[in-house]
Amino acid sequence: MTLVAGVDSSTQSCKVVIRDADTGKLVREGRAAHPDGTEVHPDAWWAALQQAIDAAGGLDDVSAAAVAGQQHGMVCLDEGGQVVRPALLWNDTRSAGAATELIDEFGGGTAGRQAWADAVGLVPVASFTITKLRWLARTEPASADRTAAVCLPHDWLTWRLAGTGDLAALRTDRSDASGTGYWSAATGQYRPDLLEHAFGRTPLVPTVLGPTDPAGALRSGAPLGPGAGDNAAAALGVGACPGDVIVSIGTSGTVFSVADTPAADPSGTVAGFADTTGRFLPLVATLNAARVLDAAAKMLGVDHERLAELALSAPAGADGLVLVPYLEGERTPDRPTASGSLHGLTLATGTPAHLARAAVEGMLCALADGLDALIAQGAAVNRVILVGGGARSAAVRRIAPEVFGCPVLVPPPGEYVADGAARQAAWLASGAAEAPDWTPADTEEYAADAVPAIRARYADARDHVLNRVTAG
Repeated sequence: MTLVAGVDSSTQSCKVVIRDADTGKLVREGRAAHPDGTEVHPDAWWAALQQAIDAAGGLDDVSAAAVAGQQHGMVCLDEGGQVVRPALLWNDTRSAGAATELIDEFGGGTAGRQAWADAVGLVPVASFTITKLRWLARTEPASADRTAAVCLPHDWLTWRLAGTGDLAALRTDRSDASGTGYWSAATGQYRPDLLEHAFGRTPLVPTVLGPTDPAGALRSGAPLGPGAGDNAAAALGVGACPGDVIVSIGTSGTVFSVADTPAADPSGTVAGFADTTGRFLPLVATLNAARVLDAAAKMLGVDHERLAELALSAPAGADGLVLVPYLEGERTPDRPTASGSLHGLTLATGTPAHLARAAVEGMLCALADGLDALIAQGAAVNRVILVGGGARSAAVRRIAPEVFGCPVLVPPPGEYVADGAARQAAWLASGAAEAPDWTPADTEEYAADAVPAIRARYADARDHVLNRVTAG
């Protein structure tokens, strides 16, 4: 049996899976926690990776490995390869003002956003690396002056595993490079002019590899794949193809598709990322997802299984009861001060079943708005692949086709980011033209007639909330 390893270095933890390269069968696995916070010293990721590798039985017998990780985090290295300061993670918002500055400096408003979308397929927000570099230059000039190279979490871990210590050996992949704000998925090239504009100069950045170019080797001599950003790795992990849309329902929600053409959305709703195969991965992120279900269960005093039973006992559309689920503000649409809102509450709809149904439908409708944004950017939608903790709800699985208007596939629960990295490693080890087919045999498919009234009522309620927030 030929074995390969995949790593997921996420915000919360590090997971390592060892899989059969031919079938994808899980052989062993390990994990270790990461510290909390929005800035973390990369040494903590390295320590967690070593713990997870040990828990997984080591890497001495694998034929290849690859690392996937959280996107956008800023890892600054000095000339000797030492970390300059703790890495700012994707969810550190200190660079929000820098994002506004960068848009204003390219014309501001619609013109500035269009300029960035045309240049790199993204509109600057606090998540992206380029805004963090501007923040560093403005706020910590001494750290900025020490910075000889800038990379991302998965790049740094791959570099450490390769063990050369040479900054020139830093490598990355298209998917993670496309989330920096200074690499264009459309052209496949860095934009050093934008990097210099944001940071004041152009530090060394990793070489961007193709889908199966080796990024180095483990101590055993086994090759290291180029790795990936987490969403792109998840797409590879579930075997997504053009025409597939992945909807991930976790703490936040993401809606992304495998596309043959790059996206450039000046509104900033769709981020024009690249994928792991040479294609593209337009993506929409929402702030509210699985926690909407948590909140509904808490309000009703039930567990998630009972919440699903209640939701499925109510009619489609909940007799007009609509929940707009902006319980923590919202990122898409960009309304950070918004709150959740319940519409259509009457004596008839004021039941636990109706509220449960409205919570599930409202969460799915918010994600379906992201689906609409992808379609507006040219994405084809033949089916939806539903993953994440929220996909474990029977109500979510059965109601999703009514809201999305297409078949919904639900693969078995798994570590799909780590699995995607392992599949990339298997692809590298095989030398084949395409990644091996690891499609799970027990994937479930759900189909139902679309119920347009659900989304129509939700749109009315959503627009009411958005108009109220704007007016306020």
